[in-house]
Amino acid sequence: MAAETGDTVRVHYTGTLSDGSVFDTSVESDPIEFTLGSAAVIPGFESAVIGMQVGDRKTFTIPSEEAYGQRDPRLVQDVPRSELPPELALFLGMRLTASGGDGREIPLVVTELTDTSVQLDANHPLAGQDLTFAIELVAVD
Repeated sequence: MAAETGDTVRVHYTGTLSDGSVFDTSVESDPIEFTLGSAAVIPGFESAVIGMQVGDRKTFTIPSEEAYGQRDPRLVQDVPRSELPPELALFLGMRLTASGGDGREIPLVVTELTDTSVQLDANHPLAGQDLTFAIELVAVD
């Protein structure tokens, strides 16, 4: 039985970047489960699963534009340290969360530190990256 829109599927995957580094994997854990057509995963991932049968394996690459988009320089801002809590022990790569005007949480990453300012990046960590996935369809319900 081939997976089609509306089916709930379970998929094992390993995601790598163009340099071969692994950014995420379900190996050694449970496969991810999602319903095809529900937009629960990025579109290129979902479309790769459609038509597969249980036990099928596939490797494919999703261009950055179809994954998390290109990096947007407008989402990188320098903030004076004085605007952040003084007890916050900042370090490069630190993940923070800000509240948007509509109450949504905005994930941020500290990308640069000086004595007077902190550079915060609100781009998705995988923005600007082509993503390669090796997948195996484990189940279709």
